[in-house]
Amino acid sequence: RSNAGETMAWSESVDTLLANKDGLAAFRTFLKSEFSEENVEFWLACEDFKKTKSSTKIASKAQKIYSDFIQADAPKEINIDFHTKTHISQNISEPTLSCFDDAQRLIHSLMAKDSFPRFLRSEAYKELVKQQQNGNQKRWLPFL
Repeated sequence: RSNAGETMAWSESVDTLLANKDGLAAFRTFLKSEFSEENVEFWLACEDFKKTKSSTKIASKAQKIYSDFIQADAPKEINIDFHTKTHISQNISEPTLSCFDDAQRLIHSLMAKDSFPRFLRSEAYKELVKQQQNGNQKRWLPFL
């Protein structure tokens, strides 16, 4: 469990939130409730993909990301512009570790400008902060 300070820190930026295991879990739950968890799933898949060392794995992971998130009627299709989608489609046969960078930037921006502010205003986030503030008070003031 994260402490109240950590939970409050999530509000600093979407990156702070995504870098924290509990923050990420809370954000994913929120996005699921809004039927837009594909954005954070795509972002995470790209983060994982960029760490890939083996050239055979690069091709298979890129294909999986493409079929899961990019191609038309993908099961978790993300909302990116035609130009970006076309560019990825043209280069997917010979993928590089940066082949999803533009799409990842777009999705990151979408989360930062749209989903993240809604998450911070959500009852779920407010409740987490409240629970952890209450928990901290009990820890420091055992007589309460």
